[in-house]
Amino acid sequence: MADAEDLIDPDLLALPRHRLAEAALDRARALGVQHADFRLERNRFQRVSVRDGQVLGVADSVDLGMAVRVVHRGAWGFASGVVLDTVEAERLAAAAVRAAEVASTMTTRAVHLADEPVHADAFWVSSYEVDPFDVPVRDKVGLLADWTRELSADPRVDHAHGSLGMWRDAKFYADLHGTSTTQQRIRVHPEVEVSGSDTRRGLFDTMRTIGPPAGRGWEYLSGTGHDWVADLASLPGLLEDKLHAPTVEAGRHDLVIHPSNLWLTIHESIGHATELDRALGYEASYAGTSFATIDQLGSLRYGSPVMHVTGDRTVEHGLSTIGYDDEGVATQSWDIVRDGVLVGYQLDRSMAAMHPELNPGLEGGRSNGCAYADSPGHVPIQRMANVSLQPAPDGPDVDDLVAQVERGLYVVGDKSWSIDMQRKNFQFTGQRFFRIEDGRLAGQVRDVAYQATTTDFWGSMEAVGGPQTWELGGAVNCGKAQPGQVAPVSHGCPAALFRGVRILNTNDESAH
Repeated sequence: MADAEDLIDPDLLALPRHRLAEAALDRARALGVQHADFRLERNRFQRVSVRDGQVLGVADSVDLGMAVRVVHRGAWGFASGVVLDTVEAERLAAAAVRAAEVASTMTTRAVHLADEPVHADAFWVSSYEVDPFDVPVRDKVGLLADWTRELSADPRVDHAHGSLGMWRDAKFYADLHGTSTTQQRIRVHPEVEVSGSDTRRGLFDTMRTIGPPAGRGWEYLSGTGHDWVADLASLPGLLEDKLHAPTVEAGRHDLVIHPSNLWLTIHESIGHATELDRALGYEASYAGTSFATIDQLGSLRYGSPVMHVTGDRTVEHGLSTIGYDDEGVATQSWDIVRDGVLVGYQLDRSMAAMHPELNPGLEGGRSNGCAYADSPGHVPIQRMANVSLQPAPDGPDVDDLVAQVERGLYVVGDKSWSIDMQRKNFQFTGQRFFRIEDGRLAGQVRDVAYQATTTDFWGSMEAVGGPQTWELGGAVNCGKAQPGQVAPVSHGCPAALFRGVRILNTNDESAH
């Protein structure tokens, strides 16, 4: 396998990254800062959209720039720009210092950063086989056109829409302490949705593939990591069955939830709820704070004893996986919920310094590597790790979980969601809901949503599946902060069995 350095975008490596960093950091040091870091990024995005075999559009963009962040007089300062020379690097450093001086007059609690080991001239590249940007656009368009043309020709389908997003993030980081990292990660997100109607009943509906976005390369489209052939072939029949399915009976039901649906419930009710900035009330305007406040650490009964949740920025093919975060911290894996009890949070260096008891290691505690900025124009903030529910080592498969249900529902694929500003009360729908009768699947039902409070829902989890049911789902567009930033994040989970969850009939609810 090639060395990591050989795989990184040559257009980033050709830039004078060390010289730019030295200019910015030397200027910041001369101005008396407590901390300074520098980022140079070249991020490429491409998206292909196709409908019924015809191209709708191809977008291709590059985000290139550099940023300087400082801690000065106990406050943050930040500046960024797109002119890549040493004069501009020095100017950005001075601008960041001036911003910190202004902020210091309004800061009531001085910023301190947890100490971290130095990582000098480190390289890291995510795990993939084929860089999707090495594949001709005509091949990408051709693949999506073939998929959607074949689906739209099926008499059970009115239209088929396909899209493919591809990202290559190449990033250089350096700070005054001596850490410098050069990293690259690849991710792809293929998705196909078919639509259909039942004119007799006046119904319209859709059915979407359940293959998640992944930290993989073009090989993902060929079936490495997901069976796209089977996923696509199932869509017309599933759509037809859904259009002719009976409506659900509202009430309490046992649920077996597939990972393609459960990942989103984990994201909203655990991932966001255990971001320490939300728990401390620092992140509030965008999607709220958290009921899981830090005074409950070690005592909050988050879920049943079979619940074990980890934060992890190291899992292979994870969307949030990286070697070092945007504060130069080596990424890690740690417990967030163990045996159903809240035991950890997601941290950056400033959060770790406030609460060193959360991740002891070096004197004053350590970060667990959750700082991330989505572009060189944005300041790093605490962002979500890959937050995942662990399987039972000898746990059951899906059929065994279904066999434990006398009357209930089997839930597959994500769709819409809603959750309150403290991550407490939520409602989720899905792509496919199958009735379970006497331990066996008995066809689809429609108009379904499940509703609960976070702790009641996870407290009702009776069993988690084994490693054979574990899948890594996720999203490429998790939003946070003002100005808004997006972040990719994965959530692994097994299939799981929940008892007595409240089911709504969404059709009846909309009529009220």
